[in-house]
Amino acid sequence: MAKIPLTSMEGAVVGEIELSDDLFAAQVSVPAMHLVVRSIRANKRQGTKSALTRTEVRGGGRKIYRQKGTGNARHHGNRAPQFRHGGVVFAPKPRDFIVAVPRKVRRLALKSALTCKLRDNEITVLDRLELAEPKTRLMAKVMGALGSPRKALIVVSESNERLLRAARNIPGVTMTHVGSLNVYDILAHDRFVITQDAVRRAEEVFAS
Repeated sequence: MAKIPLTSMEGAVVGEIELSDDLFAAQVSVPAMHLVVRSIRANKRQGTKSALTRTEVRGGGRKIYRQKGTGNARHHGNRAPQFRHGGVVFAPKPRDFIVAVPRKVRRLALKSALTCKLRDNEITVLDRLELAEPKTRLMAKVMGALGSPRKALIVVSESNERLLRAARNIPGVTMTHVGSLNVYDILAHDRFVITQDAVRRAEEVFAS
């Protein structure tokens, strides 16, 4: 098992912690991570865009001029795509952008992302993360002690409204819990900050 320093909220090393090889030393699969990230981004799309085709545009039922003798091209109505106020060619319609990914692939991608973070020395494990008040300045002080990373993902063992309120106004800082952890958030941040309790919880949930 890999051992990394255990850090306090003040930024001091207070010990070390062992990380599960099954979760933090897995075989890295770039295609799996790519598929899961694409799936997460696609699933966030609303899919509500819509435009009218020439059959749906109001008007245009009368032939605009006779078929022959005018010297112009043959047209039926004035709602064809080449006319002003005409319909749209291949108009976009509401659709579902969901990309389905098997559970085993999602699990492999998550292990791959965590392994990459450990290999790149981008993981910080905190012995605890507790704030007396849900204040941004208190969370900012903690992040300053950890080196003020440009983009940091903070992971706790379970949802904590106090920590969420303290972190949500800090640019580049995202707060989540083990149950909502995903590959896209892990790869999108420069620093992966996780509490000691969250590490054990993640090993219980994802290591297999």
